[in-house]
Amino acid sequence: MNILVFTNKETLIKNIFPKKTLYFPLTQIQKHLTQNTDIFYVDVSGSSVSEINKILVNIKIIGGSIPWGIVDPKGIIKDPADIFFKGASDYIGVSFFKESKTIDSKRINITIQWRNDLLKTGSLLKNENQKTENKLELDVISKTGIKFPPISTFPGWKKMGTSKTMPFFLLYCSIQGNFPLESRFEENVLSQIHNRFNEMLKSNFKEAEGLLWIDSGKDCIFLFPPKQKTAEAIIEACFRTIINAPLITLETLSFKVPINFVFALHYGSVTYKPPGKTGTVVSDAVNTVFHLGSMKAKAGRLTITNGLPDNSIPKFFEDCFVNAGIFEDRKIWHSKKFSYEKPWV
Repeated sequence: MNILVFTNKETLIKNIFPKKTLYFPLTQIQKHLTQNTDIFYVDVSGSSVSEINKILVNIKIIGGSIPWGIVDPKGIIKDPADIFFKGASDYIGVSFFKESKTIDSKRINITIQWRNDLLKTGSLLKNENQKTENKLELDVISKTGIKFPPISTFPGWKKMGTSKTMPFFLLYCSIQGNFPLESRFEENVLSQIHNRFNEMLKSNFKEAEGLLWIDSGKDCIFLFPPKQKTAEAIIEACFRTIINAPLITLETLSFKVPINFVFALHYGSVTYKPPGKTGTVVSDAVNTVFHLGSMKAKAGRLTITNGLPDNSIPKFFEDCFVNAGIFEDRKIWHSKKFSYEKPWV
C-alpha cells in the first residue's frame, strides 16, 4: 500500500504512520501527487489558516479521486467538518495525539473504502440526462470553432524558420509508477529509462511527424504540425502505447516494476525554436500543456483540452473520452482507463 505524507515536520509525526510511508515537504505536493498512490495525508501543523486554505485548493485541483486526510496536531482547523465538505476522507486532530494513537492498516483501509463507496454512490446518481450532457460536451470537442490553417502553413521541420510563430499540437509525455520512482531508484537509472522512453516515442510518433522539442530529463513535450490527420495519428499512437504498457515496460524500457504513461494534448500558437535551443519559452500553449500533464493528467490515460481544432477527434474515438471537468479555465477530457487481464498500475 502506498501512503504519502506531506509535512515540514516529519520527525514530529513519523511515529504515527506505518513504516513504509513516504514523506515529502509540503512544497512538493504538486510534484508527487502526479504519481499513483493509495492515500495521502497533509500535515498542517506549521501552517496558517490562509495557507491551509491554499493547500485545500491545490488538493482539489491535483488530488483527483485519491483519498486524503489532514494531520492537525495543534488543532489549527477549528471546524474539521469543513475539510470533509471539501473532499477529505480522514482527519487526525489533537485528541488523536493526546491518546498516543497510531494510524494502522485497518484505519487506512476503512478510509480508502469510505472514499471509494462515496465515489460509487456519486456515480450511481448519474442519470441518462447526464450521459447525454457528457455526449454533447464531447461533440463540442469536434466543433470548437477553431479551424486548421492551410497545409502550406507548415513547411516541414527542416525548413522551419527560427522565431516563426504558428499553431502546433503539443503533447506532454512522462512516465509514472504506482509510487514516486525518484524515491526508489537512482537518478542514473531513471535517466536511462527516460532516454529509452524518448526514443520509443520518436518512433511511435513518426507517422504524426512528431518532433521531440523540449526534454527536461524527466518529462518532455512533442510538437506536431497542425493537420487533421496528425491529430488522429497522435491519439492512436498514445492509445497503443498505453495499452501495451506492460510489454513496453519490460521489453523496450527494460524496467522491472509496473509503470504507465501520461499524455496530455493541447493546441496553440508557439514561436518556434529548434530543439535544444528553446531556452525559456514564453507561450501560453506551452504553459497549458505542461501544467495539464504534470498536475492533472492521469497515468494510463490521454488527457485533451477543448482547444483542439474542429474535427480533431475522429468520431470513432469520441466514446473513448470522459469529461474530466475544468482545469485552468479550460474544459478537459480523460481517455477511459484501459484494463488489463491482471492488475498493472
